[in-house]
Amino acid sequence: MRIAQVAPLFESVPPVLYGGTERVVSWLTEELVRLGHDVTLFASGDSVTNARLVPICPRALRLDAQCQDPIAHHAIMTEYVFREAANFDLIHFHLDYIHFPLGRRSEVPCLTTQHGRLDIPDLVPIFQTFREMPLVSISDAQRTPVPWANWHGTVLHGMPRRLLKRKNGDGNYLAFLGRVSPEKGLEDAIEIAYRAGMQLKIAAKVDQADTDYFENKIKPLLKKGRIDFIGEIGHDEKNDFLGNAAAFLFPIQWPEPFGIVMIEALACGTPVIAYRRGSVPEVLIDGVTGFIVDDVDGAVDALENLERIDRRACRKHFERHFSDERMAANYLAIYKKLVQRKPTTINVDDGVMSWTDLLPNTTT
Repeated sequence: MRIAQVAPLFESVPPVLYGGTERVVSWLTEELVRLGHDVTLFASGDSVTNARLVPICPRALRLDAQCQDPIAHHAIMTEYVFREAANFDLIHFHLDYIHFPLGRRSEVPCLTTQHGRLDIPDLVPIFQTFREMPLVSISDAQRTPVPWANWHGTVLHGMPRRLLKRKNGDGNYLAFLGRVSPEKGLEDAIEIAYRAGMQLKIAAKVDQADTDYFENKIKPLLKKGRIDFIGEIGHDEKNDFLGNAAAFLFPIQWPEPFGIVMIEALACGTPVIAYRRGSVPEVLIDGVTGFIVDDVDGAVDALENLERIDRRACRKHFERHFSDERMAANYLAIYKKLVQRKPTTINVDDGVMSWTDLLPNTTT
């Protein structure tokens, strides 16, 4: 199959340091290539792939000090993608919705994986206006705000089994990995570690938008107990950081769409203690791969029962449910259905319209 993968330009594919969506795009792209598909990747020029790379900008936009308007680069990318559309059997977007107007007019099937939160009121008219656009969710929980959208499946993320190995958690510390922002729950992670009397190591990036939060809310807490703020780390450092931890803390304050770091921790054999929000119950098995709790008190109590968790079971759960092979197979099943599709129709105001009815009227 001739497949286009269209990645966000904020990070390279795969990211050098922090990056979720672009990392998943890399795992999927490489597995599709390995399976023998003809894959073209639209991404930043510093991306590394075995697919054919179409570089849209020289480097990842987050690391490019010259970039002031990232939307401009993504608009250019959508033009490049649809200029080549006839060369593909299917175009798989990971860009939220910026491509919807052109995707609606494309004769080539377009699939969009929604990677972010969908509980934002501004998104409702987007999905209503472009209700025929085929979508994939990364957890069932992610769909909750817009269950009526054109969902073609839920595909949980998956990563290559070889990337991370199971370790024994000999470091006797708690780990927090990700992004410093209110929704990620770092304040609660610090409180959990403090009350449990354990060391907390924090490997997290601070985006410009979260600088004030870091300076005013987090920095004062770093003096509380045994807190070690490491900063942003790359993939090569994750195995030791996660694998040597006694447990990974995931006290999220928002409806997390997926949470890649949870499966990274499980791949290292590290149990996860997470709040019962968003995708968490779809990724973890309470009492088997860690503990699903509701608050700081529950997390502190869970830490007293870590000996009940078999790190081998954590790794086994990862291998069974969160491999790149499983993810690619699930996407391919959706691709094939879309490629074999009948002409698209959508219901509008109790009537039926074809996609051509949605084109602007240019007659005078």
